[in-house]
Amino acid sequence: LHELTKIGQLKNGKMLPGFASSAAAVRTPATEVRGQRNAVFSREQARQRALYPRIEKIEVSMQGPGLDGTLLIMNRGMSTPLSCARHLTEHHLINSALALVDGEPWSLHQPLTHSCSLTLLTFKDSDPTLVNQAYWRSCAALLGQVLETAFKDDFTVELLNTPEVPVTSGAFCCDVVLDPQLDSWTPSEESLRSLTRGAQQLIHQDLAWEPLEVVPSVALEIFSHSRCKQEEVEQKAAQSPKGTVMLHRCGDHVLLSAGPLVARTGLCSQYEVTAIHSLGQGLWGLRRRAQGLSLPLQLQAHHTVWRKLRQRAEKMVRTANYLFITSHSHPRTVTLKLKH
Repeated sequence: LHELTKIGQLKNGKMLPGFASSAAAVRTPATEVRGQRNAVFSREQARQRALYPRIEKIEVSMQGPGLDGTLLIMNRGMSTPLSCARHLTEHHLINSALALVDGEPWSLHQPLTHSCSLTLLTFKDSDPTLVNQAYWRSCAALLGQVLETAFKDDFTVELLNTPEVPVTSGAFCCDVVLDPQLDSWTPSEESLRSLTRGAQQLIHQDLAWEPLEVVPSVALEIFSHSRCKQEEVEQKAAQSPKGTVMLHRCGDHVLLSAGPLVARTGLCSQYEVTAIHSLGQGLWGLRRRAQGLSLPLQLQAHHTVWRKLRQRAEKMVRTANYLFITSHSHPRTVTLKLKH
């Protein structure tokens, strides 16, 4: 993003106003923050897997076209819906995006802990509502990951909440606060194309979205560098019947999620970052809403149709409720600098 690269340059041998003070601030490097989050995630993941030290068998009753009556014998706490798909056909393995476990939406990578019924969901099911919701949520998660890693160490990036919006809204979105130095910045089309390329790189890597349900104390440790995320953890835990929160990891990016995500980034196909709108000043700074549009691998659109969808996705998505943080403490943010 050419406009941003100029912000940190020297002017007449001196730092631009605001840059020196920002650079002088003591902040934890972004790579160190990501490493810490990954370490805690991996530690908790290993702890949960160790809860099943010996192999116990469970019965998984498959549901769906051509599968009714199919019974699989799987390993408790180890086998996942994806493991079950491997015992079926290549079609189920490649096209499944989400699962229903005893009627509850379930990530393909989430271990099965008891005997259950299992339905594998695809984008071409007669009622794709649940898988579409998970897909939209996943696309928003991917957008947040791109925003957090699009910069290096000279600018702060604070990911706020990811609004749950229906597919009919025309775009998925992710709210973010950038470094105050960028408050006057208006993203250009080239800026949006650069973010789109970042998303497409993650899609090409076909990374898994690893789920992990944790107690609040673990999530608070993971997000110890972000007061904003810590308050979101507390809010989600208070709303959860079990008092837990759901995390996902994609590559080295750990995120909070309002529900299950699809299995992998490679299920996304057409994907474009369409707009970044200003929402005005909030507790954490100038709030922006990044938006995008995507279609899954199994559903492609002609370029003329895509162009119309894109035009709609440029309009700001308005949600009934924003996540307002009432605390007056200041967020501890991660400083980043735009990659070249």
